[in-house]
Amino acid sequence: MDESLKPTKTVYTVSQFLDWQRQGTLELNPIFQRRPVWKGPAKSQLIDSIVRGYPVPIILLRQVQDFDSLTIRLEVVDGQQRLRTLLSYIDPTSIQDLEEKDRFTVRKTHNADLAGKSFAQLTQDIKQALLGYELSTHVFPATTGDEQVFRIFARLNSTGLSLNEQEVRNAEFHGAFKTLVYELSFENLDNWRKWNVFSNPAISRMEEAEAVSEYILAMVEGIKGKSQSRITNYYKANEEEYAHADLVRQRFDATIGAIEQHLGDSISGSAFQRAALFYSLFAAIYHHMYGLASPLRRAKPKPLPRGVQAAFQRASDRIRSKNLPDKVQDAMDKATGDKARRDQRHKFLMGALRLEPAN
Repeated sequence: MDESLKPTKTVYTVSQFLDWQRQGTLELNPIFQRRPVWKGPAKSQLIDSIVRGYPVPIILLRQVQDFDSLTIRLEVVDGQQRLRTLLSYIDPTSIQDLEEKDRFTVRKTHNADLAGKSFAQLTQDIKQALLGYELSTHVFPATTGDEQVFRIFARLNSTGLSLNEQEVRNAEFHGAFKTLVYELSFENLDNWRKWNVFSNPAISRMEEAEAVSEYILAMVEGIKGKSQSRITNYYKANEEEYAHADLVRQRFDATIGAIEQHLGDSISGSAFQRAALFYSLFAAIYHHMYGLASPLRRAKPKPLPRGVQAAFQRASDRIRSKNLPDKVQDAMDKATGDKARRDQRHKFLMGALRLEPAN
């Protein structure tokens, strides 16, 4: 077992978490966390569960070494909603970004004795039950890297509130194609960040995994309109095995590598950092190197033409300055996933970057 993934298993009281939050050593919202989504009923039920002594899921933390202050901070890997609910109920001032709409009290349907009461209005016994409640906690060491944390977070959050389509797929499928998609997604974490194609909140909601799924579908089937059911059906069809996994990985890596080599320093801040336009960029580069929907067999990729970086910058400038024919500009601005606009973007990029379909 990787020692950096071996957590210390312990318990901390709610009061200890409150102390850390007040001291500023607890990070409730690290980059991989979702934004708060719990509604009043879920919060109310948690408070009631703890007052009754019911068990709650394990809290996962990661130590982060601050080399300037020589102190350790604790990042919440899993359990943000639970901790935020508890801390905001006990001491709303401890949560800096707490909004009025986030305030809540226990509902009568959960506990008639506590209904409508703030923490200050509770009896001493109930206050002690909340503050002294022991939360089972696993603490990952500071050597646990970002990529490892994102992997853990993706595994843990396979169910939950308001799941998007990719999160549903993450929960439903555990087979060959899904494994490939998530490996490629995590392995390119530094690229997504560097290029600003996917924000950290987007990555925490697995948007980059859905995009990687679409890149592979374009490689294998050509450009199609975006369809959640089409993506899901491909996961389903390749659940038991994915015969093309090695070649898809090889071609995907080569395409991303070419983008990084020739355009990597230019994507952030360009028109192509938008996810929809990056899809078109990936498809155009792949089409030049291998040919969209070409047979998946071993083939030497065609190198990108000279001057592609300058052509890329000119294309981005034309998009930004709206110096394109109306139909093409519409496809760039609206950046939807319908096939007609994707085809317009693809045709423009093949010409603007002087790319030619591989034979």
